[in-house]
Order: sequence, then structure tokens, then C-alpha cells
Amino acid sequence: MNEQALDSLEKVRKQFDAAPYPRAPLDFYPRNIQYLYIHNLVTPYYLRNQKVVETEGKVILDAGCGTGYKTLALAVANPGAKIVGIDLSEESVKLARQRLQYHGFEEAEFYPLSIEDLPKLDREFDYINNDEVLYLLPNPAAGLEAMKSVLKPDGIIRTNLHSSLQRENYYRAQEVFKMLGLLDDNPEEAEIEQVREIMKTLKDDALLKVNTWIPAQENDEEWFIANYLLQGDKGYTIPEVFSALRAADLEFVSMVNWPQWELMDLFIEPDNLPVFLGMSLPGLSLEEQLHLFELLHPIHRLLDFWCGHSNAAKPVVPVAEWTALDWQGALVHIHPQMKATQVREELVACATQIQSFAISQYLPFAKDPALLMDSAVAACIIPLLDRPQRISSLVEQWLQVRPVHPLTLQPTEPEVAFQTVKQMLTTLEEIGFVLLERRPGED
Repeated sequence: MNEQALDSLEKVRKQFDAAPYPRAPLDFYPRNIQYLYIHNLVTPYYLRNQKVVETEGKVILDAGCGTGYKTLALAVANPGAKIVGIDLSEESVKLARQRLQYHGFEEAEFYPLSIEDLPKLDREFDYINNDEVLYLLPNPAAGLEAMKSVLKPDGIIRTNLHSSLQRENYYRAQEVFKMLGLLDDNPEEAEIEQVREIMKTLKDDALLKVNTWIPAQENDEEWFIANYLLQGDKGYTIPEVFSALRAADLEFVSMVNWPQWELMDLFIEPDNLPVFLGMSLPGLSLEEQLHLFELLHPIHRLLDFWCGHSNAAKPVVPVAEWTALDWQGALVHIHPQMKATQVREELVACATQIQSFAISQYLPFAKDPALLMDSAVAACIIPLLDRPQRISSLVEQWLQVRPVHPLTLQPTEPEVAFQTVKQMLTTLEEIGFVLLERRPGED
């Protein structure tokens, strides 16, 4: 690593020693089910392999753990997993260790260590969380390579880079404050006050103020540092993400917020596109589709993605292409995060009190915020709260819930029940509420 890169990392270390991030109070406990859903390693493993893994005994690394709030989320979302955290900032490591101990995770381990020095730990990990860190490194590909070196063969990395397209105005602001010398050393209260005064002095129609200033954040020092005065902050595009993955010999798995990167959702009538566009889009690679999305609609601050070793993904048949034999042998799971007490209680209330269940409130990327589950569906899938079920068991459950057609009052035919349950599970799988294993044990 050259002298300039070392100097950049030292500035980052000093900044987070002086202002550890995030500043969540010690007693804050992650209860948001959508947040925990993302931190549950079952989510990316299923997306890649269409298999459900147990978190018990897995070894999880939080690479760049900061003060440990996300490390705590990893511990809560992955029961029975061994948790390890590292961070360049020794002050942050102290706070992270204190946080996990406070919440009863005494076995968690923490080390003041840079990502490039990960091999010194001499251990391998099933899952590596590297959130809000990679864009601060002088060379993201080198950071990816270091994480790959300690990743188990079937392991998965979650990491992200800042979007240069979405944050272009903040990068322009950072250039302003570099020119004024406010980023020469570690920005503290004096520098934050200078930025505050400068931004408030600008006319309201000055474009930098229009595009970056948020009056509600005026007294939030952490926000000033994260946007105007963040040492080492850099932005990237999707092609640069894929270039870094190729350099590190890693394979893209999925965007973390994958439903919000759907290119066709940007068009008013996706089934009625101009001829040229309709012919061009199907030929685009996944990388090109994601890049086109960010060019057309750069709304995502983070280019947030999962990746793993090349050729680690198992062959997967999309649920939409399953045969009748696939369905008959399928094993149905409810996503582990949907077993939370709050979800369980609402699901049972929906089934027993004949009321709707607002399912989308618990799913992190549900496209339809008004998505509801009716009482019959809830009653059918309740057995999943206790254990995975074969589809035949759920069909029997449906025949108990709906023994007759609600209008004709004729007995429900088993084949009709099977098709109904199949469609129900297909819909629930698309939104991530249930997970479907195709004939477990067979490839």
C-alpha cells in the first residue's frame, strides 16, 4: 500500500476514533423485523442456492463493525452463530465489545484490525458483513480480496459502495470543503460549525444548498460528518462494482434490496414498450440492466450487494418453472424472521378472528405496501411456524380450512386445493415470506 493510501486510512481511523459510528445508545436493541431480515444469513443463502441453512454454529464476521449496532443485529438475527467483529478504530472496537456484552452476547469477539489484515485472524467465516466500509478503502478490490481469503467455500459477503450518481452533489460539497481546508485533518466540532455557517449563508436557490442541505439535520453532527466531511468517501457505479468483483475473483449474488432494482418497474407500460427498446432490453446482461437502472433512476445511496466465491452457487430452477413432481416433493419453510413473536401473534389473530394481516409491514422490500393476507391463507400456513412442511400437508390443511367452495358449497376437490396452495406459495415466495426447497437432497 502506497504512502497516500496509508495516509487516507489513517485519516479514516482518526475520524472514527474521535467520532465512533453509529452513535446508537448502548441499550438500543434491534427489533425491526425488516432490518433483521436483511441481516439474517438465511436470506442471501436462499437467494443464491434455493436452500435453507441453519444459523446455529455458523461463524459470522462484521468487518468494520464500528460501535457494534449492526454486529448486535447480526447476533440477534442469527441465533446460535459465533460473532466476530473487527474495526480499524480501537475506540469503536471497545464500544462494540461493551454493547454485545451488555445485551448478553458474551462470546462475541472483537479485534482492532484493518480489513487488509484479516488473514492474521487465521480463521474462516460463513458470512461476512461489510456494511458502509468498502467505499472508504483506497482500493475496494483489495478489500474484497482480503475478505475472500477468509471466506468459506460456500460463504457469502454482504458489502456496498457509495453511488457516485446518487451522491454527486455531496461529492461536490466535499470538494468545496477540501478547497477550504476543512478536511485537511480530522474534522471536529469547529469544522462542523464552519460547514453549518457556510451552508446557511448560501442563498436558498444556490444549487449546492438545494441539493444537499436538509434543515432538519442542522444540529445532527453525525449527519454532517457522514455527508460533508467524511474522510476517504468515494463514489462508484455498477460497472465499477462488477470490475472490482472480477478483480477479486468473486461472483455477484444479488443486490440486497433486489426488488427495488427492477428495471421494468421504471416504465409506465412495461408490456407496451417502443419496438427498439422492447427488442434491446432482453439482450442486456444483469450488469447492464443494473447500470441502466442507476442511469435512469439513481435513487440508491448504496450499491448494496451480496457476493461469494466464483462457481459456489448451486443449480437453481426458478419456482415458476417447477414441474408437478418438483411441487410434490417441495419442502416449505417460513422465513425465520417471520417467526418473531409479533408476526406470529398477528398471523394467529388473522386466522382465528377472521381479519386481514398486513404482510408487507414485515418485509423489507415489498413493492405493494398494502399487501394483505386473508384469514384462510393465514390458517393454512400457521403450521410453518412450528416446522417446515411438505406441500401435501399444507394441502390437507387447506382442505380443513376450506372444505367446501364458499359459493357453491360443493366439496373442495384435492386437485383444486393443490393448485390453490401452489399459487399461494408461489406468491408468498416471490415476496420472501416463505422459502421453497425443491426436492431437498436432489440437484
